[in-house]
Amino acid sequence: MDKRGGTGMNKTVIPLQELRTKIYEKAKAEPAWRFWSLYGHVCKAETLSEGYALAKKRDGAPGIDGVSFEAIERAGVERFLEQIRNELVTREYRPLLNRIKEIPKGGGKMRTLSIPAIRDRVVQGALKLILEPIFEADFQDGSYGYRPKRKQHDAIERVSRAIGQQKTKVIDIDLLGFFDNVRHHILFEKVARRVQDPEVMHLLKLMLKASGNKGVPQGGVISPLLSNIYLNEVDRMLERAKEFTRKGKYVRVEYARYADDLVILVDGHTRHEDLLRKVQQRLREELGKLQVEVNEEKSRTVDLATGESFTFLGMVFRRLPNPKTGKWWVNITPSQKKRKQLLSELRQVFRSYISQPIIRVIERINPMLRGWVNYFAIGHASRSFSFIRDWVEKKIRRHLNRARGQHGFGWKVWSRDWLHNELGLFNDYRVRWKRRSTVLPA
Repeated sequence: MDKRGGTGMNKTVIPLQELRTKIYEKAKAEPAWRFWSLYGHVCKAETLSEGYALAKKRDGAPGIDGVSFEAIERAGVERFLEQIRNELVTREYRPLLNRIKEIPKGGGKMRTLSIPAIRDRVVQGALKLILEPIFEADFQDGSYGYRPKRKQHDAIERVSRAIGQQKTKVIDIDLLGFFDNVRHHILFEKVARRVQDPEVMHLLKLMLKASGNKGVPQGGVISPLLSNIYLNEVDRMLERAKEFTRKGKYVRVEYARYADDLVILVDGHTRHEDLLRKVQQRLREELGKLQVEVNEEKSRTVDLATGESFTFLGMVFRRLPNPKTGKWWVNITPSQKKRKQLLSELRQVFRSYISQPIIRVIERINPMLRGWVNYFAIGHASRSFSFIRDWVEKKIRRHLNRARGQHGFGWKVWSRDWLHNELGLFNDYRVRWKRRSTVLPA
């Protein structure tokens, strides 16, 4: 990279992954560096092709233009991407308005999705590929949402480990309509601290304006990266709090954030009660600077030492006593909300396929069960898994009996083994990780 802050790679064609690595290394080595001459890399055929792959991987419905992936591939992907590239190179590209769609959120509430057209998802993906390594160098260890090589399970393990280290005072914060209320001018300022490329900034502005005067589209490919950029200063503040309270390897504050889902854990000893108040105060100050509102109804302070619990990423965390050892351990179970949501989705399938052969039903529900179980199999989910397996088996039996014109569950007709071995009903309800983080008595 040359001394003026650009990538310095215009004369030599560098593979995309190598380019991303070089950008990351430069950003990591020089935190104040501002990058220029990025727009040309966004327009490259390889970047747009990878942007298409990202959009295709996420799949999703067509945007406002009604163009689907199937239609694009029938007409030719290369032709489709070349047209986008020409619009970008000639500066004629303009994103379409996002298609608005509401989906059930649970509890009778709806979530509003802003769905860009596929052509715009491709451009978002291309821009994300170039910007991501810059900001990845700036992101903090406690941030896990939609980042390379970081998973929800990693964040859950981090929280579990913190509880095991006696951080039992928990700030369970809920941000009110975060994605819909991101202030564009604040976001632009944060991006501009690292990007000195007017064409890239203009492209980003076009993308955001397609969803309105504020907010980032929840169906957008680049939205998770932008949300992490927006909240990174909150993470920095919490990292400073960790270092300020450090005593050797032990810190009295820990946190984990996955997109807008944030939880902060503080040492539960009575002598640190003032620390809890100070962290809450600083958190609200940082959120205030971002004009992010706190949902007071859903936000609370939890004391695990008194038997209270909290939910993070669909998991309920508790601290339970071991009567044999006199120590405490961390109990992690699927939340009732997530279980009800799964059952509701399964129930809808059974209703929709009421006249279909049982094999069709099983083909439809097996991926749903596999995905749900794989996610929650890292906790203490045996009881929930047993409940779901029994519930599903009863639904299958009732479906089979209805096809015969009979009522009941056919307990004497079909064995459990027959349902799983002959029909192929999902049956892998193993708990793969059952970590019992111990907490020494205070």
